[in-house]
Amino acid sequence: MENMHQNSRREFIKKASLGVVGLSTMGFSAKSYARIIGSNDRVRVGIVGFSNRFKGSLFPCFMEHAKAQNFELVAVSDLWNRRRDEAYAFVKQKAGIEIGKYRNNDELFPRNDVDAVIISTADFQHALIAADAVRHGMDVYVEKPLAETLEDAKIVRKAVEETGKILQVGSQRRSAPNYIAANEFIRSGKFGDIKMVDMTWNVNQPGRWRLPQLTKEIRQQDTDWNRFLMNRPKVDWNPRYYLEYRLFWPYSSGIFGQWMAHQIDTVHWFTGLNHPRSVVASGGIYQWNDGRTNPDTLTAVMDYGPANDMNKGFQVLYSSRFTNSAGDVKELYFSNSGSLNLDTNEVNSLGGLTQKAAAEMGLKENLLQPFTLPNATRLETSANTGGDPMTSLHMLNWMECVRNRKTPNADVVAGYNHSVANIMGRTAYETGKRVTFDDVKQVVVTS
Repeated sequence: MENMHQNSRREFIKKASLGVVGLSTMGFSAKSYARIIGSNDRVRVGIVGFSNRFKGSLFPCFMEHAKAQNFELVAVSDLWNRRRDEAYAFVKQKAGIEIGKYRNNDELFPRNDVDAVIISTADFQHALIAADAVRHGMDVYVEKPLAETLEDAKIVRKAVEETGKILQVGSQRRSAPNYIAANEFIRSGKFGDIKMVDMTWNVNQPGRWRLPQLTKEIRQQDTDWNRFLMNRPKVDWNPRYYLEYRLFWPYSSGIFGQWMAHQIDTVHWFTGLNHPRSVVASGGIYQWNDGRTNPDTLTAVMDYGPANDMNKGFQVLYSSRFTNSAGDVKELYFSNSGSLNLDTNEVNSLGGLTQKAAAEMGLKENLLQPFTLPNATRLETSANTGGDPMTSLHMLNWMECVRNRKTPNADVVAGYNHSVANIMGRTAYETGKRVTFDDVKQVVVTS
């Protein structure tokens, strides 16, 4: 049985990489070339996966700019009939639009009147659905993580690069003014070389990523379990895997894919480095023993720097827990001359080389001049629909790039790189070994 599962998975990946996977990919067709959007044409958008993320954030952010950018929602694809009906009713109530309902992407993607899609499905589905969409000639906004396996990451990157379609990954920090300012400041050299990055994401929420009521209500006959599994091993119906997928591998890497993906992406952006040189990680399920397989507590130590010079670089300490919220979410960058705090947006001399310490070794004081990063995330929008400013700016960037065909702020390469870091971290956690990455072969290596 296991061999059958592995063979099925390998065949799925092979077909997806060639653009002929049965979910809906039809290759690089004349239809793909026909979807050329003019500067004044209305951009028609499909929803792939009517999730809480779409309902609570992506939809309001989309609607903030839809009128000005001439974008319109026209369809929804969701495997669960309940979600399809909810999407139809929700969009009609909020926007006065009646959208088409589709059981799967085989039905949606061949439509000639859908120019782009917003993907907010289960984590492990993002990459292959996005690859399928661009090969059908559609531009894509896809939630992070972009991919949970290297095979899937390679498939979507190849598809985007071959088709030239616009793909924006939901790494919204890349569109936020304070992060843009931090990137410019660090790259200017004024901060000095990064020597340490300390990142945390702590909550105390037993219900995080749990949907106990919905798992009681969903029925297998109302959805398509086989399509849901895509290239994952075929297993018996499990409503928790379907709805609480972030708690279970291989449907999600949990903390790595949901939270570290956001924060580690800023390291890549600020430094120009693609991935860690090495990663070690440990953790476990220390509190919420509810059947989950992904850890509720995790620490990863990542070494970054040029591959050809091990004497240069810095360390990233990443920790996250569901069991105590002290420390909350933080992103702290340290150099020899001070620190950058992306929670307070303050740059200061905290921890920098003081005159007294420097004089002992015949050196000069090295301290940053304090200042505050700009954080003007308030938007003048056509409608006050409740979207968060950072995601709203990111959605706007995607819409503009769909029209001007420029590279979006969080392109497929950025998504590929955060996926590599996540995969290295999860592999280190799973194996208990130090993990590196072979740039030539593009594979994870365990020592």
